[in-house]
Amino acid sequence: MSRMDDSPLSQWMYVLLACIALILLNTQAATIPITIVETATAKGAVCLDGSAPGYHLEIGSGSGINNWLVHMEGGGWCEDIETCLSRKNTYKGSSNKMDKTMGFSGILGSKQSSNPDFYNWNRIKIRYCDGSSFTGDVATVDPKTNLHFRGERIWQAVIDDLLAKGMNKARNAILSGCSAGGLAAILHCDKFASLLPASARVKCVSDAGYFIHGTDISGGSYIQSFFGKIVQTHGSAKNLPSSCTSRMKPELCFFPQYVAQTMKTPLFLINSAYDAWQLRNILAPSAVDSKGSWKSCKLDLKKCSAAQLQIVQGYRMQFLRAIHTGIGSSTSKGLFINSCHAHCQSGSQVTWLSDKSPVVRNTKMGKAVGDWFYDRSPIQRIDCEFPCNPTCVKVDSDS
Repeated sequence: MSRMDDSPLSQWMYVLLACIALILLNTQAATIPITIVETATAKGAVCLDGSAPGYHLEIGSGSGINNWLVHMEGGGWCEDIETCLSRKNTYKGSSNKMDKTMGFSGILGSKQSSNPDFYNWNRIKIRYCDGSSFTGDVATVDPKTNLHFRGERIWQAVIDDLLAKGMNKARNAILSGCSAGGLAAILHCDKFASLLPASARVKCVSDAGYFIHGTDISGGSYIQSFFGKIVQTHGSAKNLPSSCTSRMKPELCFFPQYVAQTMKTPLFLINSAYDAWQLRNILAPSAVDSKGSWKSCKLDLKKCSAAQLQIVQGYRMQFLRAIHTGIGSSTSKGLFINSCHAHCQSGSQVTWLSDKSPVVRNTKMGKAVGDWFYDRSPIQRIDCEFPCNPTCVKVDSDS
């Protein structure tokens, strides 16, 4: 290596080239246009601000022409008028604020080498602009706020549009999503399957959407009250799975562990047992951690004290118990539960299927989902305790 290679400028160039390479690995060019479902407006199926919903579609080809992968975008929730107003004029509440094009990667990627089982399917990302995991439906609109709570109508309008474009002839189909979209995949899974041909293989994949009915550091359950506000504000109760609401309070049916018990459609869960969002908002939410003593630990598990890490390990056990509550001994349900400090992993090529992907019991995520979907192998992979998995290093450093 020449002396020039050690210069600050040269080092900067290496860093820049490495960053560009990572971006190219992680996503294809942002060329997939948004489709605005104009006909949805007449059905009242609109975003928080009243604009029509949208999605991005890349048409399938070859052997995948009759296969459909519908992925729902994540982005948290708004639980009251104030928080919904704060989203209303952003891409989380208005299609007018959404990017007009998008690139796909990970489970939606178009390269056979990095997404061998789904690369040539019809691949769709439904944009998220309702703040309720696509469950809301309040008919009345307050003229003072002009907020529309219509998530369930949005979901149905987009699915109807896709059915009309050929999904009604699907041979294979997946409903998936990340975070709030991953929760939506669980809540809408059986309904999605009921709308497709009886002969189709239909399954659902939830990435970082298995939010548990957990106990926080105060001994209470802040997340239950938070989910309760979402259900109340958006009028979600009537749209949650009746197999759950017939047995318990509607707000509890926003928790996957209670919904999954009675699901009929096969479900695959991708999640970290140390989910970054859950540790920040279920285990140690700011409303409970008023002194901020958990701030550093929540952001970087390596900065947890011994006592805090013990509590974090206890949360992992809460999470695994909730998994058992939801899936029991069902062989139709698949698991990829790693110990990475991460949230949403299927949409990134790095974590989905690459040389740097996390491995659980000699299996990478993209391989696990494909083997499970095509019944090549039952997949229930649960990782060891943090910080046991060296393949999480790249993921943890980016979380």
